[in-house]
Amino acid sequence: MKRIAGLLTFLLFILQGLLAQPVTDTLAKKGKDSLVVTIPVDTITVKKPLVPVAAWQTRLGIPLHVQVLEHMPYFSFGKQPLVAGGQLKKRTDKDFLFYGLIGLLLYFAVLRLLFPKYLIDLWRLFFRTTLKQRQLTEQLSQTPLPSLLFNLLFVIAGGLYAAFLFYYTENRVPVHNFWLFVLYCCAGLAGVYLVKFVSLKATGWVFNVRALTDTYIFIVFIINKVLGIFLLPVLFIVAFSPAGVAGAAWVLSWIVIGGLLLYRYILALSAVRTYVQVSVFHFFLYFCAFEVAPVLVLYKLVITIFK
Repeated sequence: MKRIAGLLTFLLFILQGLLAQPVTDTLAKKGKDSLVVTIPVDTITVKKPLVPVAAWQTRLGIPLHVQVLEHMPYFSFGKQPLVAGGQLKKRTDKDFLFYGLIGLLLYFAVLRLLFPKYLIDLWRLFFRTTLKQRQLTEQLSQTPLPSLLFNLLFVIAGGLYAAFLFYYTENRVPVHNFWLFVLYCCAGLAGVYLVKFVSLKATGWVFNVRALTDTYIFIVFIINKVLGIFLLPVLFIVAFSPAGVAGAAWVLSWIVIGGLLLYRYILALSAVRTYVQVSVFHFFLYFCAFEVAPVLVLYKLVITIFK
């Protein structure tokens, strides 16, 4: 049995060798034929265009890979892209504007939490809902810190409103950085009222009418504080609303601002008449000379400088 098993094993090895040899030869032949037939020599040949490359020198301050890409002969990385068949889409990012307006709103909320009585007295005096107007006036005059902070709110809100208004009327911002232009508007608004405050104080001291000038200054800044609070929702509407809603908000804001200014001059005229006899005509001359003319001159100066 052992001899028979060994013989069978030997015959199996011989048979396996005989069967494997023709299969290997055919596979080898087929592989050689397929390589020759399916992969021609022309398909693996790369023909590059003969483009002369001029010599260039490296420049300081520019990364080397950027300079290499600019001087590549096959791709025009250093030239302007071609825009054909449409308009270039410009991305308008209002994230910083949103955060800035939210910060301004939080600033007003902090003032409201820190000085609730001052804000209540301010509304009472503005709407004349109480007979103790002289007492409220004295209380508001004796709190310089909240008065200064609310005036700062008016300056920031008024500067943003002026920047938005300039962009709405001129359809552009004269300064490359929008926030720098807002800073200019805030500084200009603060400068106008600072000059007005100093000139009125000097006038009261020179003509010995300090009570009259102090009353007029108090009325001016009370209206400014109310105007600064009113401008907060207007800024959000004109910044993030569609064109139709923003246009309606602009018209409404102009009407309210005009009404507040008219109300301020009515209060000022009634306060002035308690000290001196002034006609409406003379007060109108004062209004045109010291209120309207400086604003128009400042606007013309800004347009001239930035153009």
